[in-house]
Amino acid sequence: MIDPLSEVISLLRPQAPFSKLAEASGPFRVRRDDVDHAFYCMLLSGRMCLEVDGKPPLELRAGDFVLVPAVVSFTVTSLDPAPPPGLVSRPVPGEDGVVRIGPPAGPVDVQQLVGHCSFASPDAELLVSLLPDMVVVRGEDRLAALAALVRDEARADRPARDVVVEHLLQVLLIEAFRSTTQTGATPGLLRGLADARLGPTLRAMHADPGRAWSVSELADRASLSRSAYFTRFSRIVGVPPMAYLANWRMTLAKHMLRSGHHAISEISARIGYGSASAFSTAFARHVGEPPARYAKAAIA
Repeated sequence: MIDPLSEVISLLRPQAPFSKLAEASGPFRVRRDDVDHAFYCMLLSGRMCLEVDGKPPLELRAGDFVLVPAVVSFTVTSLDPAPPPGLVSRPVPGEDGVVRIGPPAGPVDVQQLVGHCSFASPDAELLVSLLPDMVVVRGEDRLAALAALVRDEARADRPARDVVVEHLLQVLLIEAFRSTTQTGATPGLLRGLADARLGPTLRAMHADPGRAWSVSELADRASLSRSAYFTRFSRIVGVPPMAYLANWRMTLAKHMLRSGHHAISEISARIGYGSASAFSTAFARHVGEPPARYAKAAIA
């Protein structure tokens, strides 16, 4: 049985444009308003406060890991001591590659691994929408080790570095998502997979996207009535079951078209359309252009 979470993260194709070790001393406040990548942070020592816009402030302690798949702006501040009103700190990169925040001569109060990862998939917006909007994991040593490996590999000049970093990031993201206990926080794929009734039906859809699934059949597999299954799926995953399946089929179709290794007739059969013409009509309605034109533009 295919693991939907692994499949989504693999299709996202994560890359690491930025990863660093940051050390802070004294009171500090760092504000970022220009973030256009996924953000993750592993606190190695000390305490600090993270405030992602639109969410309550979050106190982080040594061993805590935070991942925000889609973030625009956030603020990190010291807790011991708290920063005075109006203080804005400027991170300064050191010659050793470590970024320093706060008074440069003071003892290190907070140490953290900070990284951003971008997603190379053209369908990143759709795929990210399936994930929780924030993941918080406390006290998982495996995540610290993985974050350190990502940082070291991203900074090294070794053969196949980009391939290694992409695979390490996949492992890091999967480990973060499966380690979180906040599965009730945000509608999405992770909540659906954690649900005893919905999880098996999501795995079944991913394992056989070409099957002529119906809400009735999926509801039977979940041992729910049709209306109860529809309502539960929509509430927990965030979209109705057939809309989820249609979006996933089109994501797979675009992936296969971009590869250039699959004929349109093969793709239509693999994702559950009775004919190439039916698939072409559905694809054009969903994407805005016929599959042949999409493939030509993607490969060019």
